[in-house]
Amino acid sequence: MEKRLIECVPNISEGRDNNKINAIAAVVETVEGIKLLDVDPGKATNRTVITFVGEPEKVITAAFLLIKKAAELIDMSKHSGEHPRFGATDVCPLVPISGISLEETSVFAHKLGERVGKELGIPGYFYENAAKSKSRINLANCRSGEYEGLKDKLKDPLWTPDFGPGEFNSSVSKTGATAISARDFLIAYNVNLNTTSTRRANAIAFDIREAGRIKREGNPATGKKILDQNGEPVRIPGKLKAVKGIGWYIDEYGIAQISYNLTNISITSMHKAFDATCKAADDRGLRVTGSELIGLIPLQAMLDAADFYLIKQQRSLGIAESEKIKIAVKSLGLDDLKPFVPEEKIIEYVLNSAQESKLIDLTASELAEETASESMAPGGGSISAYVGALGVSLGTMVANISAHKPGWDEKWEEFSKWAEKGQTYKNQLLYLVDEDTNSFNRIIEAFRLPKGSSEEKAIRREAVENATKYATEIPFQVMQTAYQSIEVMQAMIKDGLPNSLSDAGVGILCARTAVIGAYFNVRINAKDIKDKTFVDNILTDSKEIYEKTLQAEKAAMDIIDSKM
Repeated sequence: MEKRLIECVPNISEGRDNNKINAIAAVVETVEGIKLLDVDPGKATNRTVITFVGEPEKVITAAFLLIKKAAELIDMSKHSGEHPRFGATDVCPLVPISGISLEETSVFAHKLGERVGKELGIPGYFYENAAKSKSRINLANCRSGEYEGLKDKLKDPLWTPDFGPGEFNSSVSKTGATAISARDFLIAYNVNLNTTSTRRANAIAFDIREAGRIKREGNPATGKKILDQNGEPVRIPGKLKAVKGIGWYIDEYGIAQISYNLTNISITSMHKAFDATCKAADDRGLRVTGSELIGLIPLQAMLDAADFYLIKQQRSLGIAESEKIKIAVKSLGLDDLKPFVPEEKIIEYVLNSAQESKLIDLTASELAEETASESMAPGGGSISAYVGALGVSLGTMVANISAHKPGWDEKWEEFSKWAEKGQTYKNQLLYLVDEDTNSFNRIIEAFRLPKGSSEEKAIRREAVENATKYATEIPFQVMQTAYQSIEVMQAMIKDGLPNSLSDAGVGILCARTAVIGAYFNVRINAKDIKDKTFVDNILTDSKEIYEKTLQAEKAAMDIIDSKM
């Protein structure tokens, strides 16, 4: 069953005092199982975005401790900053990451808010998917008037808090209010301009954001507002959906920025917002110099950005992930103001850094040394998968080189598709390198189970049987994937760069080795399985793949011999 994970992204109203910021951020990791992913302070905004992740109950415990610590260390009566705010912990959104729905996450948001109100005496509002009324869905409504207007807001019956006291007492004058939500993954994203004018930055923000601008008579900036039949201002919508945005001046960098919240990146992606902003800026005589990511971003959002610009360049999409990240960073100018470190900004990379090291993370010489050691793992199955990964990497290389060959511009998309296929096969085979060793370790763990009583013996027998089946299925997957990957090399032998014929040929030989090596593992592991139906089926299917691979190899070698 998929592990339930929630991300929490509290924004605290302190971005200048590192001692306070670190003390507030540190409390979350006092909760066992919570991983602090990112602490991103901003001096001009006097605001810090903190990101952590864990299981739902643990996350709301950590969030409560953070809100409590922020209330102790931050005095809102003395706060100033560029960003809209009304509390020491200004907002505290919960974001479903895996194994949990947005609706279920809302329940945890409500539990957190109720505890904050009762135990800390901090008033607040539920917004977005946790909102209990339509008027409170939008954060801007909940936070309207900011801290300075909070005293009057709490007196208004329409704005009675969802939790906490409904009065501006001495405690609330220090803590302010807090907005808590459950929402989809949001990207806080700033675009940098070659101007110091906040008004110009706002004009572009109004061009782009979904809410657009208020329609006016005559002068679009100062003219009389045009009202609808209900007396509400008529708005001219902006270009992009699911985008909020304002312009501001950042003294720290000496430039104006457009600060966006991309509330649904499946509707408006980071690169789409950036591209539209570049066009709007150009229309207004300004230039975008780069952009800035606040907090973390999903890996796929970076890869999508890279693909967007690679397509514009008519370049192959089947290049390495690390190269795609570089292209995304440079295309969006994410390193314009400060270095962009993928290992610190991409959520999957941050999470992976906390996991145990993998065989595929070793250098080539380290993997060879590990294989040559006295340990039984990694063994033939892992090495077969690794050889298969190297083989299809060669085929992918030929596809990428062919896509970039002068005079073959009309063929780049065809070769790009083959390179993308190759990358998919390569990634699956690299996964199987470690999974083959993991499957062997499962057998060892099963044999270590107690066998004192008849019941323990039965449990142990079943565990050994299941582990051995899994250790047979993994090399079978290696066989399947390596055999399927041959299609990439076949296509490159037929249509790829003639000078790289030998590279595609070596790729075929590696795929053949991977299939045969994994076939050995399937056969030797199957000997110890009691379920004869399972054994017969997997051996029959394995032999078929083995024979097809030998046929494919011979056909490819014949073509290579005829062309050389």
